[in-house]
Amino acid sequence: MSLRKTNLVQNEFYHIYNRGNGKSQIFLDDEDYERFTKLLYIANSELKFNFRNSIVRNNIDSFDFERGETLVNVLAWVLMPNHFHIILISPRSDLGEKFNPITEFIRKVSTSYSMYFNKKYGRTGSLFEGKFKSNHVGEENYFNYLFSYVHLNPVKLIQKDWKINGINDKNKTIDYLKKYKYSSFFDYFVDSRKYSKIIDRQILPDHIRVNHTRELFDFFENYSI
Repeated sequence: MSLRKTNLVQNEFYHIYNRGNGKSQIFLDDEDYERFTKLLYIANSELKFNFRNSIVRNNIDSFDFERGETLVNVLAWVLMPNHFHIILISPRSDLGEKFNPITEFIRKVSTSYSMYFNKKYGRTGSLFEGKFKSNHVGEENYFNYLFSYVHLNPVKLIQKDWKINGINDKNKTIDYLKKYKYSSFFDYFVDSRKYSKIIDRQILPDHIRVNHTRELFDFFENYSI
C-alpha cells in the first residue's frame, strides 16, 4: 500500500491525482480517454476483472458490467492529456492497513490502464509518475474549492493562464466545459449519460451549493490557499 503522510480512512473525502511519468501524455486519442473512463466504473468493484474477458468477449457495454459491492464513491473526476483528478470517499468498514478500498480502486484502474496503454503503443515501464497522490479534504471551503478546481481543469486547454489571470470569457468557457466529455462536469451541469454511473451524487456533502455553473468560478476565485 502507498506510504502517505496520513492514512486513507473511512468516511473522509480525498482528492486523488497522478500524472504521466516525466509529465508525458497518458491519453493520446479518444480511445485512450474512453478506456480510462470505463475503468473508473468497472474497477470500482470487489470483483476481479479482465477487460477483454469481462467486457469484450461477453459483448457487453462497460457500463452494464455487474460490479457488485463497490470500493468507493466517486464524487467528481476529470481526465487531462497527462494527468487525472478524482474526488472520492470510501464508507466501507473494512478499510484498514491490510486492505484499503481507495488504494485498491486506484491500483486496479492504473494497472489495467497501463497494461492497455503499453500494449497499444509498444512501450514498457511505468506509465505513471510513481504512486498516486492524495489530499485529505476536511474543510468545507476546501471541498468547494476542489470541486470547482476539478471541473474547471480543462479550461487550461483553451486558456493556459486562467489560474493566474482569471477566466477571460466565462460564457465561452462554460460552453467548452459542457462539450468536454471526460469530466463529471457534464453529469452535474448538463444531463445524465452512461458516464453518470461513475459518480454517486447522493454522497455529495450538504454544504455544496453548486446549482449553477458560475458558482464554480466563485468558489475557485474566492478561496485562499
